[in-house]
Amino acid sequence: MSGENMRAMDRARAGRSPVVGPSKPRLLAVLGPGLISGAANDDPTAIATYAQAGARFGYGLCWVVLLVYPLMVVVQVISARVGRTTGRGLAGNIRRYQPAWLLHVCVGLLLPANIVAIAADLSVMADALRLLIGGPRLPYVLLIGTVCVVTQVFMQYTRYVAVLKWTTLSLLAYVASVLLVNVPWGEVARSIVLPPLAFDGDYLASIVAIFGVALSPYLYFWQASQEAEDQRVKPLREPLVEAPEQAPRAIERIRLDTYAGMAVASLVGLAIMITTAATLHAEGRTGIATSLEAAEALRPVAGPLAFAVFAAGIIGTGLLAIPVLAGSVAYAIGEARRWPVGLARQPLEAKAFYGTVAVATLIGAALNFTGLDPIRALYWSAVLNGVVAVPVLAMMLKLAAHPEVMGELAIPKGLRLGGWVAVAVTALGVVAMIATSVPGLLS
Repeated sequence: MSGENMRAMDRARAGRSPVVGPSKPRLLAVLGPGLISGAANDDPTAIATYAQAGARFGYGLCWVVLLVYPLMVVVQVISARVGRTTGRGLAGNIRRYQPAWLLHVCVGLLLPANIVAIAADLSVMADALRLLIGGPRLPYVLLIGTVCVVTQVFMQYTRYVAVLKWTTLSLLAYVASVLLVNVPWGEVARSIVLPPLAFDGDYLASIVAIFGVALSPYLYFWQASQEAEDQRVKPLREPLVEAPEQAPRAIERIRLDTYAGMAVASLVGLAIMITTAATLHAEGRTGIATSLEAAEALRPVAGPLAFAVFAAGIIGTGLLAIPVLAGSVAYAIGEARRWPVGLARQPLEAKAFYGTVAVATLIGAALNFTGLDPIRALYWSAVLNGVVAVPVLAMMLKLAAHPEVMGELAIPKGLRLGGWVAVAVTALGVVAMIATSVPGLLS
């Protein structure tokens, strides 16, 4: 079967039919993989990190969120360009152009990291739901996990992507939480322009944690694979190596989409940090361990409405993050194993791919029945993600800069430099996190 026939079939599966010419771009058409990746970045693990930083250091770490934003943009733009240019995700490109053992290392590290993150997110979401409406915790874990699997497997691709886009609105809960508390904006501005720097272990560990959640490796796999999938199912799109005339418009769309998505992630992180700084830190409540503890602590300080908004945001962001975590694993393993992959495929066409989505989610749910400690799970999720990020980022940069892979659309020197800065920062962060935290956890 020819490539054009296969692309036509993919479009039909996704509920799309070919058109004669391009339509006027719409907002939801421009904002896609980048927006979803940015919103999924603010999962319960990230919420906990930002809440801890605000409660512990007040406004003193707001500058870090702004500092990491350019690196987030660079990394996600590169991953998106690899997917859109080649028509394959990261794992598919690593399989074609790098030694097999490197692919196995990257995918082998990604799998446990994502499963632990799914388990931690499900745990926190179930606790938030229990606090909001009552009831037992573990059935909520199963319910949320089942909903995530069923929607990914059985919902039509274009409709599912639209649901993910609209789910990003749940992040407005954290913008609303800022409006519900009394914030001294002058002090916030001073802390950003003239940050109160410190060099103790807790301060440095918090900086490392913020960089860790901002540069999560599962987002690279997801955004590259979603760009490749969108290219397969949308009319008139071809891999840019085969249709370089489409490159200017495609690269501009990727740039706008990613800038917006990462801006959403950063602004929400700032909102969480400012909210907890203005309430919990101001009241001396500095020992926050999870996002749920932050929500509970807000109730007596900022009122029941702020608590409800914060807790609802945990559930909404988790519903976005868990499918991205499970989906990125399925894309990575499927491309590595040369399976038929893609959310636009029917379940019987991609049984192994959808089976991986289900198994990863259900294993994460099952871990909650083993006495999982959410605090340790969140920590080890951050460590594993940091470890995975270093080799994956390095491989992605090599692919994106190689003419054999990208043709005449290899990334420019500026993007390469920014990418290697992200690799260096991530590697240093992993070393610092392990050196400062593991001895205490194991003691």
